[in-house]
Amino acid sequence: MRTLYHHPLCPFSRLVRVVLAEKKLDFESQIEKTWERRPEFLAMNPAALLPVLVEEDGAALADATAIVEYLEETSRETPLLPAEPLARAEVRRLVAWFGQKFHAEVTDHLVGEKVFKRLESGRNEPDSRRIRTGYGHIHQHLDYVGQLAERHGYLAGATFTLADIAAAAQISAVDYLGDVPWDAHAPAKDWYARVKSRPSFRVLLADHLPGMPPPRHYANPDF
Repeated sequence: MRTLYHHPLCPFSRLVRVVLAEKKLDFESQIEKTWERRPEFLAMNPAALLPVLVEEDGAALADATAIVEYLEETSRETPLLPAEPLARAEVRRLVAWFGQKFHAEVTDHLVGEKVFKRLESGRNEPDSRRIRTGYGHIHQHLDYVGQLAERHGYLAGATFTLADIAAAAQISAVDYLGDVPWDAHAPAKDWYARVKSRPSFRVLLADHLPGMPPPRHYANPDF
């Protein structure tokens, strides 16, 4: 069986986990502490970044975008990219937006400071300036999510695609900490409620880190 090396609050791992669930592909889950720099893991991905998917024949794939594109090409179950080239380009643009811009401006400032900084260094003192920056940026991103959802239904069009998964993967990691100001962003909240109701998203809603429980609304599809 294929194996996914991941961390529960790594948003890029979450992207791959939801895609695997959407496509009904079985896999074994292996939590990887990248900061320990295991030689066996570095042999699979010298960049020491998550996620890594190892196929049954031993082939190791790294980089979340590369992995989900591979899964899209090799599994016909639940297509997550549109058929039209322009529509596919828009989905890929949004996948990059959330994987690069949202992550750099929001997720890394909040999840990175509050969770991974402590795990990687053992320090319990997050940088309050970075956290304030993350809080400041999240509002404009949620406004953008709301605008896209109101215009199209989902983020890249009328159907659920990789764009929605990429966005929800980042947002859900922040939401695990209770740091998403949902009450100020009703359109984004309505979109996220629909994403949360998908069976594939249950793999994320079941996450529970020792000593760090999520807020009550986290696992509730209806908030």
